Amino acid sequence: MDLFGAHLTVLTLCFALAVGGLTVLLSAVVGLYLWPLRRRALRDAPSQPLDFASATRAAEATVAAEAADPGVRPESRSRLLSHGTRTGRVVLLLHGYTLGPEQYDELAREFFARGYNVWVPRAPHHGTADRRAHHRVEATELTAYAAQALTVAAGLGDEVGVVGISGGAVLAAWLAQVRGDVVRRLLLLSPFFGPDPRQAPAFAVKPLIVLYGRRLLSDRVNSRGYSFSAVTQYLTIARNLPDPPRRTGLLTAAVAMSPLDGVVDPVAAVTVPRRIAEASGIQLRVCMLPEALAVRHDVLDLASLGADGPALHRLYVALYAGEPTPTPTAGLARTSSAGE
Repeated sequence: MDLFGAHLTVLTLCFALAVGGLTVLLSAVVGLYLWPLRRRALRDAPSQPLDFASATRAAEATVAAEAADPGVRPESRSRLLSHGTRTGRVVLLLHGYTLGPEQYDELAREFFARGYNVWVPRAPHHGTADRRAHHRVEATELTAYAAQALTVAAGLGDEVGVVGISGGAVLAAWLAQVRGDVVRRLLLLSPFFGPDPRQAPAFAVKPLIVLYGRRLLSDRVNSRGYSFSAVTQYLTIARNLPDPPRRTGLLTAAVAMSPLDGVVDPVAAVTVPRRIAEASGIQLRVCMLPEALAVRHDVLDLASLGADGPALHRLYVALYAGEPTPTPTAGLARTSSAGE
């Protein structure tokens, strides 16, 4: 009986440990889903108006500091395209994660040729000689960078708009909401409001944001060179967009993306900006590029398209400005209002 009793005691202990382990695991999972993602520091941006001279000095100081910094790659320095005076229209271009201002060189020239002053700032930890520096970026650094960039842009012209691609599109949408008193036009290219469900199912996104965004787990880097810790900083900002969206002074809002994009959640890419547009009483224009172009996530990577490259740049400017699609690109991409 003693041996039998001892055997029961061991079984009972093992069962208790198993139940206890499952309880701890379940509690951890529940805790991840209940962990709050909203952060006070990401809810608003300071307003610091600058006149044209002050804004120009600020932009030129940034460019000069980067030119003097050997850690910044020359091709990735911030760009200011100025007509030398305050213009009626100014556009802020926010580049994507892992890339730099050079991503916008052709589109920036297109805007400049149309009379815009153009500001293309370099994001924190990007465009450096250390190709892994962007792994260290934080959400608060990104929003501070975007807010300061908008302050400079607002000093360069009267009507201010923002174009963002991928992670930069998240920052553009954030600015359109927290500085809705300034941003009048919004164009989002391949916006990264969530990962493609084939890469990370919806139920896994919040735990990933908590575990990697808060750096509770050691960082991982995927085949594209994306740091999980860095990517989840952009997703944290996306989760901190005002909900419900604020009514702002937006005049136009548009999205352009490729059906071959395997990085972003295509539903969120349209749903999030559509809600922002509707809150301001306007329609979101959605442009889906044709598969035949073979463009994937980076819809600005158009160098291999030959004659189609400039045509798409003109299309992007038309989407941004709320103009009719240019005739040369009428058969190149389908543009519609969200909900059609």
